[in-house]
Amino acid sequence: MNTPRPRRTALRALLCALLCAWALSPAIAAAQGPEVDRLVVRKAERRLELLHAGQVLRSYRISLGLVPTGHKEREGDFRTPEGHYRLGYRNPRSEFFLSIHISYPDADDVRYAKRHGWSPGGSIMIHGWPNLITRDPLYYELTDWTDGCIAVANSDMVEIWMMTTENTPIDILP
Repeated sequence: MNTPRPRRTALRALLCALLCAWALSPAIAAAQGPEVDRLVVRKAERRLELLHAGQVLRSYRISLGLVPTGHKEREGDFRTPEGHYRLGYRNPRSEFFLSIHISYPDADDVRYAKRHGWSPGGSIMIHGWPNLITRDPLYYELTDWTDGCIAVANSDMVEIWMMTTENTPIDILP
């Protein structure tokens, strides 16, 4: 006798939930520890660090904007900002795997852009890879490919998402 369809669907959903919990358990266990009180991005080294009381808790390889050198000046320049900002809102449904907003542009960025007749741009995020992969995975791992955001591997993004909170300072260094 065959199992009724609703029962099969429920069993599949339960199995899927258990497998997801099992797959994420190392990331959850790794994320436990001291509170992250600062993030530091070292653009030249392509590193993002999570810190507590000046000590590095985690370090990740990053990809930057297509034009990685220099401070973001305006919308469409493909640069990643440099300066002191804060983490903002989180978007679990972005076109990239998770995303956390960075508070660019600040008042100085807006003044500078306005003085030159430009829009400063915005929507600078820390995020994972695109949800719809269109290139070889090595492209996302080894090149600067964003419009100005900071991108990490999806597994790294899970840890960053879990270990940080809104309003945490982030220093983006050249």
